[in-house]
Amino acid sequence: MTAGAPDNASTPLACRCGTVRLAVRGSPIIAAECHCTSCRAAAGRLAALPGAADVRAANGGVRYVLWRKDRVRFLAGAERLQEFRLTPASKTRRVVAGCCGTPVFTEFERGHWLSLFSSLWPRETRPAPELRTMTSDLAPGTALPDDMPNCRHQSVGFFAKLLSAWVAMGFRVPKVTVAGGTLDA
Repeated sequence: MTAGAPDNASTPLACRCGTVRLAVRGSPIIAAECHCTSCRAAAGRLAALPGAADVRAANGGVRYVLWRKDRVRFLAGAERLQEFRLTPASKTRRVVAGCCGTPVFTEFERGHWLSLFSSLWPRETRPAPELRTMTSDLAPGTALPDDMPNCRHQSVGFFAKLLSAWVAMGFRVPKVTVAGGTLDA
């Protein structure tokens, strides 16, 4: 899916085994590679689950495609989704397909978007990340390639895209229900 896709264009996605199926409509807000401590720690714990795939990039970052919640629709298997939080008090939850351990999305409490794991897309159609965020959480001296902006935090442009999407949604924050329970990772 490219940034200029029409709003009615739909892209089907699925977990590795095909039980959890979803579709995203329109264009993503942004594709990014996150290096925050939380995303890297959660990805490591999720990768340790039986049969799970590692969603970390070669440099340890986690690649996401951020999508408006009102443009993500679960077609099948939503009852198989399980939530994982780093701590019981975490405001961020990661959601995994319980059938096969595929990480599906990360959601910030009260957020209007879902950070879909880019590994849901086939490699040949996977949106390329536009920037890296939270590189300030990396160990001093960590070298990253200069193939895209390496932002120490979320950039002004990153927040502008999120705000623009929220304005377009009429400042709504749709709920995403996860009925499959809590995952212990």
